[in-house]
Amino acid sequence: MGLIHIDLFTTLDGVAQAPGGPDEDPENGFAFGGWQAPLFDEVVGEQVVSGMAGMDALLLGRRTYDIFAGYWPHADGGIARLFNRIPKYVASRRTPTLDWADSTLLGPDVVAAVRELRDRHANIHVIGSLDFVQTLFAERLFDRLTLWVYPILLGSGKKVFTDGVVPTNLRLIEPVVATPKGAVLQRYALADGTPGAGDMSAAGHER
Repeated sequence: MGLIHIDLFTTLDGVAQAPGGPDEDPENGFAFGGWQAPLFDEVVGEQVVSGMAGMDALLLGRRTYDIFAGYWPHADGGIARLFNRIPKYVASRRTPTLDWADSTLLGPDVVAAVRELRDRHANIHVIGSLDFVQTLFAERLFDRLTLWVYPILLGSGKKVFTDGVVPTNLRLIEPVVATPKGAVLQRYALADGTPGAGDMSAAGHER
């Protein structure tokens, strides 16, 4: 069974809306589109590329798909070649036009469709697609979570984790990487069970 990877860029206060550019997602008057750009450095670029090793499918929400489809077919370089070569799957409540080569609209039962993709691909990556990601979190329908956490606070905007998230255990699978501009890379795997609780004083941690 293949793995579903969720790759997200977030601020320290959990905002993941429109990291790439001012027009990416201005919903609700979001004024900080492109907040990632001043903090992007060579280490981020290297780690982003290395994290794509083995990727054989993209799974995207409609807004992110539209942004990607408007850029990557006309771009050069290794990421462009990869994205243009592999299948693209789109989750949308509507019936958008999918002009990017090898793009497929998922059926109305998105959860069942995503589960089926695991039988067809080894490493499926969800990049951005913040609204769609909430469905995957709510269903625990992912295997890896990569978070780039940047040292800024925005105070408002769409968050990585919303009220639909279910209690979930994660396991850090690689050493944390910090970049010269203060971004921190954390890569997790979905773990069994749900978070436990205990009594710190019983463990000898009295103040």
